[in-house]
Amino acid sequence: MSLTILLSAPYLIPYLDRFIPLLESHHLSVVVPEVHERLEEDQILQYAGQFDGAICGDDRYTARVLQACAPRLKIISKWGTGIDSIDSAAAARLGIRVTRTPNAFTLPVADTVLGYLLAFARRQPWMDRAMKAGQWQKIPGRSLSECTLGVIGVGNIGKAIMRRAAAFGMKLLGTDIALVDHVFLAEYGVVMTDLNTLLQQADFVSLNCDLNPTSYHLINAQTLRWMKPTAVLINTARGPVVHEPDLIAALQSGQIAGAALDVFEVEPLPLDSPLLQLDNVLLAAHNANSSPAAWERVHQNTIKNLLEGLTDLAQAS
Repeated sequence: MSLTILLSAPYLIPYLDRFIPLLESHHLSVVVPEVHERLEEDQILQYAGQFDGAICGDDRYTARVLQACAPRLKIISKWGTGIDSIDSAAAARLGIRVTRTPNAFTLPVADTVLGYLLAFARRQPWMDRAMKAGQWQKIPGRSLSECTLGVIGVGNIGKAIMRRAAAFGMKLLGTDIALVDHVFLAEYGVVMTDLNTLLQQADFVSLNCDLNPTSYHLINAQTLRWMKPTAVLINTARGPVVHEPDLIAALQSGQIAGAALDVFEVEPLPLDSPLLQLDNVLLAAHNANSSPAAWERVHQNTIKNLLEGLTDLAQAS
């Protein structure tokens, strides 16, 4: 019996010529909608009841969508690690399996954060702009060894960032709702503390937590007031961890010194966003995971998860 797969993972779509023959060899027909960044709720609903499995990116598989897609939809194979765009409780209630690739992009994301640390500490982007504008300007910088890094979310990515920062002699602070391995903390001299203390003491704050009810708008007008006026916020986690209007106000007023943002509350970032006009902000288009080697591993594992899940479900029925 042939099953239908809705394939909407933007990173996988360019390589369909490699993977569709594999899927078809398992008697799977593939539907590929037009996707820019992700499928929103109403876009998925157009296909409700028409597919048995899904390979998705950050598509909005809400409870409403899952209810409409059940009972035919049996498995969602997420391309990547984070599944905050999928209502996992609703999926479990409806008997829809959700799979992902843990630890998929730890190394490229950690490298991205280190790049932002160096860019803001050593001021290379601003020196480059001044030179190209014809200005011979001595812009003050700092050594990372003079700075404190605060990491919010000391999971795989948070730890990888701390390992890199420790090599530069940074003082390390962490906070997490989960218990962190004491051996790692001792090895790298990490001091675990509460959010208030971390924000008050850190020169750089890196957001590396999951998006969940405890982290939604964790960075807001109140918590931004706890930060140093010389501090820089780095977000490579999820856009809604930050209340964007509050951050914009803090950047415009000089309440904090700068921000590096790879993720946003609305993606793509609207062209009228004030962030695009701020000189103390470095921006990227949700691209911290950029690594062809990592992407290939996730391609392979996402399809493997789908095929194994369908096999398990068939055997159980």
